[in-house]
Amino acid sequence: MNGSSPGVEDGRDHAREQSSAVAWVESPLQMLCAVEACHAGLLGAHARVVPRAGLRPLAVTGREISRLDLPPGLEMAPPEPEMPRPRRGAAWAAGDAFSGKVQAGWLTALPGRIVIVDDGLATIRLLELLTGRIWTPLLRARATAGPLRAALGTAAGLRLRAAARSGRLSVFTALPVPDELARAVRDRGAELITHDFAWLRSQPLRRPRPEERTVVLGTSLVRNGLIHRDPYLTWLAGLGSSEPVAYFPHRREDPHDLAQIGRQPGITVYDGGIPAEMTLRGLAAEQRVLSLPSTAVTSLRVLLSARGVAVETVDVPDTWWTAQAAPSLRSHLSMFAHHDTGVTG
Repeated sequence: MNGSSPGVEDGRDHAREQSSAVAWVESPLQMLCAVEACHAGLLGAHARVVPRAGLRPLAVTGREISRLDLPPGLEMAPPEPEMPRPRRGAAWAAGDAFSGKVQAGWLTALPGRIVIVDDGLATIRLLELLTGRIWTPLLRARATAGPLRAALGTAAGLRLRAAARSGRLSVFTALPVPDELARAVRDRGAELITHDFAWLRSQPLRRPRPEERTVVLGTSLVRNGLIHRDPYLTWLAGLGSSEPVAYFPHRREDPHDLAQIGRQPGITVYDGGIPAEMTLRGLAAEQRVLSLPSTAVTSLRVLLSARGVAVETVDVPDTWWTAQAAPSLRSHLSMFAHHDTGVTG
């Protein structure tokens, strides 16, 4: 239930049935979640998923998704270098609500409905900002914005809040949104819909699973300067020295770090790019997944719990964090459940 009146709900349902939509995606997770949104009926009778050109992980993920049974009415469009402008009144789906191009589009293209799909922790930050003060700009965490960029973020925030009040904003997420935040979002008039990757779970398994018992998800925390490199690599080396490890990189990891990880005895680095939700959904009960705090932990637990696969979050020791890791970031990451994996500082 989203706290909206029956009239608003009826209007939303009618708009979905009648409308078409364009989904602009800039990451593999955004692409997968756009397909899930179409399967859930949020993008109307006809929807085009348009990936940003020039990004190999998107091309790889698009090919993988196209091999599966797409939801009716969905078209996986060729990549484009610039964000397409949907016709006036059409629904517009996007994942990166902090993109300047996306925000400018909301202000100039006048979409009929706006659908936000998951983009990692940025989704939670967006919800927090939307429920804050009305003049709060939509800007990335840790971003330093000049006057013009701050003005664009402020105008985009006003436009999204207006869309929420008129029943034209939907947020489609698989993340564990805290109850208090979820109530605040719905009180603003936005539709907050949680999902469990129903489309992906219905698809046949086409990729062989890794043979290693332990699978480690890579992280962007090192590349982003939030944790120190050396202790992270030392921890990985310790895992590899005790048993074979399959390492699935994060798409933003430094190639030099991946080369060093691949040289560690016992660790096999697999080709990255495709979302972990697609790559690892066929794991067997005798296998386990280890990960530093990540949104992928939540979705993998949804996908793998029925198969009896343990998905364990590794607590980040205090000594790993850098000065750039603000308390607010650590708080966001802490919303994911933790399990003891024997990591020490």
